[in-house]
Amino acid sequence: MVRPTRVEPRDGYRIWLRYSDGTAGELDLSYLAGRGVFKVWNETGRFETVHIGPAGSIAWDEDVELCPDALYMRLTGRSLAELAPAHRA
Repeated sequence: MVRPTRVEPRDGYRIWLRYSDGTAGELDLSYLAGRGVFKVWNETGRFETVHIGPAGSIAWDEDVELCPDALYMRLTGRSLAELAPAHRA
């Protein structure tokens, strides 16, 4: 899989991402805001601390992370089957 190389916070619980293959764009994460562990985003300035974690996740801290592969699929509209190499027996 390609890896995220840059992430920036945007207004309205949106993030802008760039991946190692050059794919870039904005994703709306507002549907997560205020739910479960994502309640921390309601704290002033917390959402703006987004960064790429040590393992490549999109993170705010060690308790709030999103899978970079799932975000890539949302950004590109491609499925896991389209992204994974074909396995032949």
